[in-house]
Amino acid sequence: MRARAALVTAALGATLLLAGCDGGGPGQGGDPAPAPTDAAPATGTPDDPHEPNPVIADDFPDPDMLEVDGVYYAYATNGNNQNVRLASSTDLVTWEPLPDALPELPSWVIPGKTWAPEVTELEPGRYVMYFTATSFRESLQCIGVATADSPEGPFTVVGDEMLLCPPDEGGAIDAATFRAEDDTLHLLWKNDGNCCGHDTWIYRAALDEDGTALAEEPVRLIKQDLPWEGDLVEAPTLLEHEGTFTLLYSANGYGGPEYTIGIATAPSLEGPWTKDPDPFFSSADLDGRYVGPGGQDVILGPDGEPHLLFHSWYGEQTYRGMNLLPLTWEAGRPALAVG
Repeated sequence: MRARAALVTAALGATLLLAGCDGGGPGQGGDPAPAPTDAAPATGTPDDPHEPNPVIADDFPDPDMLEVDGVYYAYATNGNNQNVRLASSTDLVTWEPLPDALPELPSWVIPGKTWAPEVTELEPGRYVMYFTATSFRESLQCIGVATADSPEGPFTVVGDEMLLCPPDEGGAIDAATFRAEDDTLHLLWKNDGNCCGHDTWIYRAALDEDGTALAEEPVRLIKQDLPWEGDLVEAPTLLEHEGTFTLLYSANGYGGPEYTIGIATAPSLEGPWTKDPDPFFSSADLDGRYVGPGGQDVILGPDGEPHLLFHSWYGEQTYRGMNLLPLTWEAGRPALAVG
């Protein structure tokens, strides 16, 4: 969701202006796919814009997406004996499973809980993955970094310790990236305070040129303070559109219908951040079709239009499938273009 944000939001603005709209990750890497004049929607039909959701009808939670040379790569939390699940598509509808994107974990990681991968293209042939896993040293969920020369991997873990692992804040999870107008790459994440009675904050910090270390002290953006957020905020996705910064985030417990997507906005990357008092997208919306929507990202489809990527529960809440819905901007704010 998300170094790609600067590239995607610039393209979203052009696309939406052409479409006669106002104007748009954790945007997506690589150059956005061009929009053919007779392009069909990436998902949905005129009769049912929700079809064919879930586009991945399997356990594929916390999805992140990257587009490279017209191919879309979706990464997800561990499952099916893989550390980082991976699938590819050229139309966002038909997906091909691929081998584990992070097949080897170092000795200082306890296997079994590799969550919420974030993959960013630094330049052609250089890719970086930020992943959540259990640090052997602290026995907390923390964020590591890995690199590869292909979006398919295999990614190789960098260094001999976690990139982020604050023990006094419960660890760190849910990395996302954002590329600013000055080409600086920023990392966003959540301290995993709800694991152990602490507040949860969304943090941001600039990265070094290699994307493998922080280049500055982290700053806090938002924490849980609204009733519907429960005891946590997490899964940040940062967008910039016409000078306004929009932070999409997930809130509340992921295990049921309480999981919800919220919005905060700011006039600059430094803030101040103002939350919307009501959710952006909850289980109560769209006739209750999506139970526990969250873990979101934003991607341009092959039709050149923006889409919200997210997981929700299926199979009587036995697995979280991956969905895509059309997204637009209304009065400078993101909005679901359905229902």
